[in-house]
Amino acid sequence: MNKNRFLVIFILLASFTLHAQSSTDILVGGGFDLIKTDNNQLFDKAQIGLEAHYFVVRNFAAGAGFEIWPQQKSSFMMGMRWYALDHVFVRARGLIGANDVSIGGGWAKPIKENWRFEAMGDFYVADTEFAIRVGVSYIIKKK
Repeated sequence: MNKNRFLVIFILLASFTLHAQSSTDILVGGGFDLIKTDNNQLFDKAQIGLEAHYFVVRNFAAGAGFEIWPQQKSSFMMGMRWYALDHVFVRARGLIGANDVSIGGGWAKPIKENWRFEAMGDFYVADTEFAIRVGVSYIIKKK
């Protein structure tokens, strides 16, 4: 019984520090590939992503954006995120232009109320490559 009380008190106290998204919020962010399996050296192919996601419900967001490769053709991105927990998500994206699909997961750490640091890993299906991306995002909250 003491374990259950401790768990309830811990969750209640932790909830005061959480900054979760709500339905109809918009998440705008950008990041770059820190490392990718087809890079011969660090930052060799500076792939940058800019995205915006609309939260249809609290734990599901649909998004669109751009992937920019300085040495290749850039791509339009359409995708989704499903938040298993407030700060852990699974994502799938279609890259139109690169003709590829990426499947991955990530973690978002609140920096301030609306700012987040994000780290994600993606597997690119057609290229059979893996990338680790870092970035920041901003939540535009509904009024």
